[in-house]
Amino acid sequence: MKRIIESFLLKTELHTFIRQKKIILLPLIILFCLPLPAQVQLNDNAKISLLTASPWYGPIYAFFGHTAIRVQDDSTGVDVVFNYGYFDSSQPHFIYNFIRGKTDYVVGDTSFEAFLSEYGYRGQQVVEQELNLSSAEKQQLYDALTINALPENRSYRYNYFYDNCSTRPRDMVEKYTDGIIQYPATAADQSYRDLVHECVDGYPWYRFGIDLLIGSPADSTINVRAKMFIPDYLMYSFEEATIQRGDTLNVPLVKNSEILLPVDTERNNRSEGGLFTPDITSFVLLLLTIIVSLIQVAKLNTTRLTRFYDTLLFAIAGLAGIILLVLMYFSEHPATNPNWNFVWLNPFALIAASFFWMKSANKAVYFYHFINFALLTLFLLLWWLIPQQLPLATIPFSMSLWFRSGTNIYMLRKKRLKNKQFTTSKHLKAGWGGL
Repeated sequence: MKRIIESFLLKTELHTFIRQKKIILLPLIILFCLPLPAQVQLNDNAKISLLTASPWYGPIYAFFGHTAIRVQDDSTGVDVVFNYGYFDSSQPHFIYNFIRGKTDYVVGDTSFEAFLSEYGYRGQQVVEQELNLSSAEKQQLYDALTINALPENRSYRYNYFYDNCSTRPRDMVEKYTDGIIQYPATAADQSYRDLVHECVDGYPWYRFGIDLLIGSPADSTINVRAKMFIPDYLMYSFEEATIQRGDTLNVPLVKNSEILLPVDTERNNRSEGGLFTPDITSFVLLLLTIIVSLIQVAKLNTTRLTRFYDTLLFAIAGLAGIILLVLMYFSEHPATNPNWNFVWLNPFALIAASFFWMKSANKAVYFYHFINFALLTLFLLLWWLIPQQLPLATIPFSMSLWFRSGTNIYMLRKKRLKNKQFTTSKHLKAGWGGL
């Protein structure tokens, strides 16, 4: 009887223990029961290559080209391309998050046939560089890419200079190569801005817009590795790179190169620029500003045309200033702060524009124009000394704001002096009448 009771108690305690611990045991059981990603053992003859696509002159993000990694093994039927350039523009608040630098890209895998078909349809050139890796290095790299492409691992925070679809493949190759990859010295002293200018050559408005958004840090000279955020520069660097294995052995990083697809200029050609480039548009705006200012002086500030013109001009400058403010202080984007364009494009212009129609705000408007005129005078006089590469159109664009602030100061002072003279004359006449 005693043994039966002890056995019963033991079973009860065990049952209670299992009930108390099942929350811990259940996830472990599920974890061990989950299927692991299939690990394909590559053949010794397998190839891993860097694929570089030339620019596509469609959306601006495609102007910089593209990079991917191909793994090919005929014996196992593997022919897959790992692509770090996928993003979903339909995500909620995509544009807002992009401006703030909070855009997440993902790595995806697709068949080589589908990859080649997509870029061939766009008319882009595709170059394949087979990497000179050992069997062990190929297996390590392929396994890492496979794990990286899993749904729980594939997302990464995109950064257009430091962490993008070109630098990610480079980092993966470097990480899983048993040796030190040595790149050739850079051929010319260039900055991030210089390389971006190369990519948008022939598209002056894109170049102007980018020059407004990125600040002085983008003008620092960068080394050969930093240049690899551009796919073409990564391709050129890989072509001449070597792998140092041990103290004496150096082998080429690229075993051989091949053009898989030639560029199709009929499908993928640069569009012709329009007549109104930023330079021409800025000078036209300056001429129009001078005409409006002359009309204001001739009409003795009685026309409403100048007020409409100022509201539109300063409101646009203020809206652009808000974008610069967000990029400089509230975003994760690199090379945006400091940005000297903030001197002539700032949110204060939008605030001032809302006061132009309020008679009670004449003193505040005068004070704004005075400060703006003084700052823009210094900006224009010291333009050549500013430590940032500014577009030429900056001069006439900022001069338009400078001219309008100067003209408004002149007219407001003239009106103030006239009112003061009228008041003084009125008091004198009142005094004479009392004699």
